[in-house]
Parts: sequence; C-alpha cells; structure tokens
Amino acid sequence: MNLLFVILGGLSALFGLLTLIAALRGRPGESRKSTAQLIGGMMLLAFGLVLGGFAIAYATTEPYDFSNGASP
Repeated sequence: MNLLFVILGGLSALFGLLTLIAALRGRPGESRKSTAQLIGGMMLLAFGLVLGGFAIAYATTEPYDFSNGASP
C-alpha cells in the first residue's frame, strides 16, 4: 500500500512538472490558459512531493513511544 502512495506521488509530481514547463513556454501573465496551467502545475507538483515524501518518511521511521514513563 505504501508503494502505491510513492508511485502516485511520483507520477503526480512528474505530471505537475510537465504542466509547469508547458505553462512557462506560453505567456503566463497574458494568457489565462497559461496562468491556469502554471497554478495547476505548481499545485500538482507540490501534492506529489508531499505525498511521496510522507509515504517514504512513514515507511522508514519507527513510531515514537509516548508511554515510556519518563517525565521532564
């Protein structure tokens, strides 16, 4: 299941990057389509990075034990 989140995050980051590149080749300040692609590409890229990053961090760390009895 965790591998699915890493793959989904990687694919969405890749599609977001491709959308971002396509938007930058247009006229982002003048064309509404390019501006929308720029915003959508950044959002998709950020979603993919966060999803993949959290999936990798969840798989590689162990849970913290809050009930160890030590008080500060």
